[in-house]
Amino acid sequence: MEPYVLEWLNLLGRWFHLIAGVAWIGSSFYFVWLDAHLHAPRDREEGTRLDLAGEVWSVHGGGFYRAQKFRVAPPELPEPLHWFKWEAYSTWMSGMFMLVLIYWLGAGVYLVDPAVAALAPGTAVAIAAAFLVGGWLVYDALCRSRLGDNEPVLAAILFVLCSLAAWGLCQLFSGRGAFIHFGAMLGTIMAANVFFVIIPGQKALVRAKQEGRAPDPIHGLRGKQRSVHNTYFTLPVLFTMISNHYAVLTQHRFAWLALVGIALAGATIRLYLVLRHRGQSKPLLLAVGIASLAGTFVLAMPRPAPTQAGAAVPTFAEVRAVVEQRCAGCHAAQPTYPGFASPPKNVVLDSADAIVRQAQTIHQQTVVTKAMPIGNLTQITEAERAVIDGWYRAGAKP
Repeated sequence: MEPYVLEWLNLLGRWFHLIAGVAWIGSSFYFVWLDAHLHAPRDREEGTRLDLAGEVWSVHGGGFYRAQKFRVAPPELPEPLHWFKWEAYSTWMSGMFMLVLIYWLGAGVYLVDPAVAALAPGTAVAIAAAFLVGGWLVYDALCRSRLGDNEPVLAAILFVLCSLAAWGLCQLFSGRGAFIHFGAMLGTIMAANVFFVIIPGQKALVRAKQEGRAPDPIHGLRGKQRSVHNTYFTLPVLFTMISNHYAVLTQHRFAWLALVGIALAGATIRLYLVLRHRGQSKPLLLAVGIASLAGTFVLAMPRPAPTQAGAAVPTFAEVRAVVEQRCAGCHAAQPTYPGFASPPKNVVLDSADAIVRQAQTIHQQTVVTKAMPIGNLTQITEAERAVIDGWYRAGAKP
């Protein structure tokens, strides 16, 4: 019953995380767009008001909307005043729930790969947590330092540090574990920006108005800086959320470089779109993003293994023996390997017909990317991978 319960916790947690993430990213993207499209108020009277930074008129869902932004704060606080924070908090909390459920409680399966680093599960979890906390502390310290006033220099330093983090994670954890923790580190920074900087700054502005004091504009400036940073982190984080489906990247020997390439592409493309909203066309940024994607594509391209002339073609019986011993414990209608309530991705390999039908998938996962078995739990050998490879290249005949 326990694997079945875990399966449902996985389903509900992942669903909630997706819903919360859509809400957070949607509101974030909207307000970045809104800020980039502000114009001087069109009413003659309001056009003379120095407290207004601008306004936006829009039409949606059959109605017209008028949104105004104040330079610091309005003359009087309205009621009710809507806050945008629980989208961020619920996204981070549900993401941490999934991280703990899958990668920390299942560290021996999903996080630790003995072929990468012989870590005890507890040690691996402690290191993973340190990356999440340390990432925020370093980032926050940089933003609060004098470097935080120079965005290009700050961006360059953060890129170097993120690249080092990607490299370090890939030297310690399984490919999928490294990628998801890189995303979790960025996601933690994003949520911490909201919790420790943006919302406290907004509360300080509200408190000043309530007490009849002039609000300090520094809170708005800091909040906007962190909010803009968050929007640049968004696309890299979204990529890591789906990266476990792409072993061609997570299992590559230069997986860290592929991770950096995709993250750079996401950040530069998002930056291009933000600037385009402001009427600033920067095609070079788009070119950098596309070039980064193209470079990653070339980097991760599988190289065919050399064939040995005169080598005997493995028989199907040999292949089936390998699959039954190394794969079928999880990939069966009723998995026998502890912790699995159903076959991963519904791939069943407990019959001859099923093995032949799934020949391409078996070859891709066990030979090309070596993503399976996960963490090599069943100790498949290189000789056994070669048996599958030879059989597949000879036509995968039963």
